Amino acid sequence: MDAVAEGLWILADDSERRRDFGAAVKCLEALCQSGVSLLPLVEIRTRLRLASLLLSHSHNLKHAKSHLERALLLLQSTPAALPLKFRAHSLLSRCYDRTGNVAKQKQILIRALTLLRSADPSALPPSAALLWSCNFQSQFASALAIEADYPAALKALAEGFSAATELRVPELQMFFASSSLHIHLFHWDDPGTVEAAARHSDELWASFTPDMKERCRGLLFYNELLQTFFLLRVCDYKGATQRVDKLDAAMKADQKQLSLVQGLVEQLNSVNQGLEQLNSQRRSNTALREKQELLQEQLRAATGIDATEEMLGFEEKIPLAPPPLDGEWLPRSAVYALVDLVVVMMGRPKGVFKECGKRIQSGMNLIREELRKIGIGDNQREMDIQHSDIFIASQYLLLLMQFLENKVAIELTRSDFVEAQEAILQMRSWFVRFPTMLQGCESIIEMLRGQYAHSVACFPEASFHFLEATKLTKSKSMQSMCQIYAAVSYICNGDAESSSLALDLVGPVYKIMDSFVGVREKTCIVFAYGLLLMRQHNLQEARSRLASGLKIAHQQLGNIQLVSQYLTILGALALQLHDTEQAREILKSSLTLAKTLYDVPTQIWVLSVLTDLYKELGERKNEMDNSEYEQKKEDDLQKRLFEAHSRAHHIELIEKVRFQVQPHHGIDIRQVAGEPTNVDLDIPESIGLKAPLTSSVSRLIDINSVKRRKKRI
Repeated sequence: MDAVAEGLWILADDSERRRDFGAAVKCLEALCQSGVSLLPLVEIRTRLRLASLLLSHSHNLKHAKSHLERALLLLQSTPAALPLKFRAHSLLSRCYDRTGNVAKQKQILIRALTLLRSADPSALPPSAALLWSCNFQSQFASALAIEADYPAALKALAEGFSAATELRVPELQMFFASSSLHIHLFHWDDPGTVEAAARHSDELWASFTPDMKERCRGLLFYNELLQTFFLLRVCDYKGATQRVDKLDAAMKADQKQLSLVQGLVEQLNSVNQGLEQLNSQRRSNTALREKQELLQEQLRAATGIDATEEMLGFEEKIPLAPPPLDGEWLPRSAVYALVDLVVVMMGRPKGVFKECGKRIQSGMNLIREELRKIGIGDNQREMDIQHSDIFIASQYLLLLMQFLENKVAIELTRSDFVEAQEAILQMRSWFVRFPTMLQGCESIIEMLRGQYAHSVACFPEASFHFLEATKLTKSKSMQSMCQIYAAVSYICNGDAESSSLALDLVGPVYKIMDSFVGVREKTCIVFAYGLLLMRQHNLQEARSRLASGLKIAHQQLGNIQLVSQYLTILGALALQLHDTEQAREILKSSLTLAKTLYDVPTQIWVLSVLTDLYKELGERKNEMDNSEYEQKKEDDLQKRLFEAHSRAHHIELIEKVRFQVQPHHGIDIRQVAGEPTNVDLDIPESIGLKAPLTSSVSRLIDINSVKRRKKRI
């Protein structure tokens, strides 16, 4: 029977090499279902292999779990099989993770760690014990993070880092340091601690040789994206720009490498087919064999992977590093989409809309293609998703919403209200179909409805939606920003009661504006406060406050739309204070920035103030020319507004009600996708981790992988 088992294993190996995973499963199932009594170790290895295939290439989690539980039962009476016991525990942990059973996952991992600590040192080499410690601690951190037990998750990652240090494997150390930074970014309990974690991760990466960095491209993307998110949060946009440039270059290099590998694999497959045909005819061809060896060598050089069978899935994922650190943070397409997203995030405030548009389209195309692969198109809903796909589907959907949010912002900035309508309606469609997985995005959608309503001069409706957004999020930053947006809409109403309501909103957040990380909130709060001071005719105080806000916005944010609006107000203030020369200089600068952004409303605002300036100075020709240009822009804006107002969905978008969602009954999506998070679509550091975080720790790899690789322990 041993010979039969070995034969079926060889057939399964061959099927897996050909990526015929169904055939590989059938070979192994035939062995388990043969009815012949198998030796315990033969049956254990077969069931572990079967569970590995089912977990990696199917939705059949129930059968995978059954095989693993049977293997563990057999292992109870097999005292000398520690590596198999650890592998069974690791795979069963992954199975529970995929089904959303966190309690069971923690239980099996605690058992595994207890078994590892009590193991006789002579039964397991020290290096193997340390690797298994890294494996279990990484998975344990993931499970703890899902339950929002951040201190315990960080403790598990610290223990994993210690084991990796003892092993002297820099890639593993880097992985645990980056994972710790990821949790710190999401939790953000203390800015100093987060900064220390970012510095530690970056110092470790800097210690890598260029060759190591090339071999650890997955870690490169992971670390650079995390560092980018950190710098964006603290508003270090200069540093973030450098990181994004590096990420973009790395993505293009990876795309080039992927194209090369795909070509080599295609050639190798053709050569292999030729050799198989010759073998069946009992003929040989030395030239073909030499070409096969050459192609295999070229593949090894291009990928850093020694065995051809280990290249399975190379096109779909960017490995974090070579063995023993296998696996990925996110699939290759998701990483590419994230790079496109951060390029957009850096380019949008600078008005680089053409490039941003290309990246938004590129990212959305990638995401939609990946969603189609897991059966999500234009009509599917939450309940149509395979249970094992819920986590990755939620990640792609969240990324898609982030691209759409940026698209709305760009279209509103350049007064393309119809395109903005379409993007918000797309967001609504996805939210209505996936309300649990995207529940954290509801506040963003309400905020965008408010921004749309404000842009089309429906100020009461804008205030309503901004205030609704504050009720739908627990994020203090998001609440404060929406309160400021609502206050500006109230101010635009122009009556005394609205100004009073605006003051009620601005006053409380003005007192706490220095408590926020970075200066995004502060610049917007100062902007609204300056407007209120102008309404109260406290011009000198308004000028002083707005000047301080402009300095911060210019030096630290780099948001030229906000700078343009600051300049316009300061120009109007200078005119009211009869400082006409300064008013002229400021307003011309503001108009240049507004033109760069295609920001028609701000252009009209600046032009109207310039008309008043020329009138006061008695510059009749400039006044007439400016007034004529202003009217031309006003006509253009009115045409755009008329088109937006005449669209069927305009009323639906601005009406003072939330979008209604029908709750689903049946499977609890939260078990896998997690509870709704405080999604911040400006800073997507939550991508890759299950809620209540939403980040990469839940993607922590199984170091002693599920595949039967002879190089592994």
